[in-house]
Amino acid sequence: MESRVLALRRYNQPSNPAPAEENLDPNVLFIGLAGVLGLLFGSFLNVCIYRMPRGLSVVAPRSACPSCKTPIAAYDNIPVLSWLILGGKCRTCKAPITARYAAVELLTAALFAICAWYFPVPVEALKYIVLCFLLLGLIFTDCENRILPDLLTLPGFFLGLAFSIFVPTNGFLELLYGDRFQWRWLSLGDAVLGAVLGAGFIWAVGELYFRLRGFEGMGFGDVKLLLMIGAFLGPKLTVITIGISSLSAAIAGLTMFPGKYSRRKQAVSLKRRFPDENERKRKAYESAMRCMRLPFGSFLGGSAILSAFLGERIFGWYVRLF
Repeated sequence: MESRVLALRRYNQPSNPAPAEENLDPNVLFIGLAGVLGLLFGSFLNVCIYRMPRGLSVVAPRSACPSCKTPIAAYDNIPVLSWLILGGKCRTCKAPITARYAAVELLTAALFAICAWYFPVPVEALKYIVLCFLLLGLIFTDCENRILPDLLTLPGFFLGLAFSIFVPTNGFLELLYGDRFQWRWLSLGDAVLGAVLGAGFIWAVGELYFRLRGFEGMGFGDVKLLLMIGAFLGPKLTVITIGISSLSAAIAGLTMFPGKYSRRKQAVSLKRRFPDENERKRKAYESAMRCMRLPFGSFLGGSAILSAFLGERIFGWYVRLF
């Protein structure tokens, strides 16, 4: 029996395709359009990354220079191109504008185009385009502010569940009940299972760490992020995501943050120095911990993007080892 995924891909193929030399591949147009939309959505994503942690509206007012607050004209707001023409500086006050703006726009365009190329069925490509958009916003926000906004994770969770009704979710329920239930119900079940498995695992690890060490080692934003990732990717790829992110974060913690353990000692000493009821102690302790903490949500987001494209191959390679 044909699998759901193969059936979905076949649905996208024309029954009597014209000869290649007489027909322009519509997928090329789809890829190009996805890349252009990626530039536009990447520009909006920069607004979200800057404003959401500050509690500002992402709709109004117009974008402005972070330094002099001068509104940015439309001709200075062209994705990537305006940043290059202005040399990465504000036209009015000449204050430097971080290269993150151009990087986010280029990355969003690249990922949108890759999704359109890698997933030939439009609704399937749209699912992973939405996932990449959300994950990029969360990755950069977590890197800059150690925050994973609920405005991205919680709607993302429900979007993941909604997409599972139209695009098969990689999971285990089809193997167990594929002949008893319609694939849409099994796909939705796999999305829920992936969300519960991912969020539950991270919550349990964070709770265990708190019980053993006496202070928080993982924020609840990571739990909600994995709730979203699980809904999009299902249980199998969610496990792959957790494995890759844990390994990469461990390597980064040992190589990129050599002062981590000295900062940990400072944080613990702050906790002991002030009595529990002292508000100053709490603020000083949380500040020290924020400086020390790895942006694990960024590792989760990057690993989820990798799993979306290569997770099945990684899972197959891992199974063959045993």
